[in-house]
Amino acid sequence: MKKNIIEPITTAGLETFLAAGNPSLNLLRVQPGVPADAVYEHVSILMGYIKHLVREGDMEDDHKFLGAADYLCDMAKALMNDIEIAKNKTH
Repeated sequence: MKKNIIEPITTAGLETFLAAGNPSLNLLRVQPGVPADAVYEHVSILMGYIKHLVREGDMEDDHKFLGAADYLCDMAKALMNDIEIAKNKTH
């Protein structure tokens, strides 16, 4: 009898982020093959940084903090979207 081997979920490497240029093109792409557990850990860390930057940016009325938070938010979103793409491919 064959055992069902469950392959770990890894990034698909399809999601892009950081629009630049005219016409707008995405500058960066998530690398394929990164284990989902590692991605979730990094997204959790990113979200902590984003929360801190937004809080400081609001208190100090500092648009540099808010801009940095926006970039990190795009990165976190791309990572999560890429994992969802990978999950949908396995079903």
